[in-house]
Amino acid sequence: MERPDENRIAGNIYKGRVKDVLPGMQAAFVDIGREKNGFLYRDELIGYKQKQEPLEEKEKRSISEFITEGQTVLVQVLKEEFGKKGARLTENVSLSGKYTVYLPDGGYTGISKKMKEENREGWRTWAESQLREEEGVIIRTVCEHLDVDIVAADIDYLRADWKEILTLAAKTHTPGLVVHGGGIVEQLLRDYSMDDIHQITADYFPAVQQLKRMFRFEEKDTKKVVHYQGRENLFSAEGIEKEMERALKPNVWLKNGGFLVIEKTEALTVIDVNTGRYTGGSDLMETVRRTNLEAAAETAAQLRLRDISGMVVIDFIDMKNDSHKEEVIQELKKALKHDRTTTNVAGMSPLGLVEMTRKKVRRGVEDLLLETCSGCRGTGRRISAETLAYQAERYIHECRDMESDALVIELPKRVYDWLQTDGSFLLDTWRARYAFAIFTISGLSDRDIVIRYTGSKTEARRRKEVLEKQHEARD
Repeated sequence: MERPDENRIAGNIYKGRVKDVLPGMQAAFVDIGREKNGFLYRDELIGYKQKQEPLEEKEKRSISEFITEGQTVLVQVLKEEFGKKGARLTENVSLSGKYTVYLPDGGYTGISKKMKEENREGWRTWAESQLREEEGVIIRTVCEHLDVDIVAADIDYLRADWKEILTLAAKTHTPGLVVHGGGIVEQLLRDYSMDDIHQITADYFPAVQQLKRMFRFEEKDTKKVVHYQGRENLFSAEGIEKEMERALKPNVWLKNGGFLVIEKTEALTVIDVNTGRYTGGSDLMETVRRTNLEAAAETAAQLRLRDISGMVVIDFIDMKNDSHKEEVIQELKKALKHDRTTTNVAGMSPLGLVEMTRKKVRRGVEDLLLETCSGCRGTGRRISAETLAYQAERYIHECRDMESDALVIELPKRVYDWLQTDGSFLLDTWRARYAFAIFTISGLSDRDIVIRYTGSKTEARRRKEVLEKQHEARD
């Protein structure tokens, strides 16, 4: 998912200025023209990467040897800004093509591990023969059965792009954006091989044209791009709306009748596995095993669908058999291989909890589609009307010695309503206890209690009427 106002910056290339070098952290802060300075680690510096010496000696070197305060640097965003943290940066720029990833200063040749072993070395030798000076390249899986001329053309295409970027950078004011990393369409091309895609459907014609340009108008690929012109909106026609709704619900039903409960906290995401309606046969251990296996596969799918990141704890149904536990772990790892975001499974604890992590690259679906509830402030629970009513009583009690004839107190609507019904006894208590008159009004806030006026009874009554009319107009 991508929103026009989201301002995603991962992949962007900036011309920045080093603001501060921190040898103790082996990192530097770089002004890239945004509100927060970016963060550049020593290991992401070209000078450090290209230093030819034993690793033990190299790691002892300070970042100050490779970068100085005030220096101008060309950097690419590796990781989005999150909260108070600035973007994570690298000098090792990478440009993604259809068949390769070009690293202008990478000095590295990578071959997809998904290729057959007997083909990988041949491609490595060929790729190294194509590189100039400090260039690097990653050969994608899709290249395995392609003609080398097609792959060479892709490298040349990206090499020309890099020359154009350097020209743009020379003209760009420091700090400033040189190249936008591209939106969801460009990301699609980077992340997926067209050989694995049957069809791409778009309802916006300029996006159709953009896709066809990106595929270099190769007929076999451009045929896969379909311009949707149906009357029903595309998301409804393809069932996307329902999937988006599913991705926001805490409960996910499994095919066998079991279900997952997914709860996100500030520190981690917890996934609880339940047998639900699934009772299996007479063998309880087999029922648990089958449910956990299905849950493992569905958990991996939900992590991708919801774009959940950070620490994840999965509470599988308790298993006594060690072989069943290992089988479930292996099923989870197998399912996670489909994930293009880095994951790490730590194993199962004696309590049956599986701890894992998923790299944080972008905002998850919940963060994109939901906003914090003003009533509960994101906790999922809120202070009860009765509790707030007694809080109001304490505020009123603070005025017990005042010489005024009346006060006006504004209450959350649900508290005001509770005092008129179930809590009427409390309202009667206040009026009997205090010498001054108490005028209550229904406010617009869900939890704020405010004493609006203390003074004469006549003026208090007038203030109450004025405030009520103002609230009605704003409601």
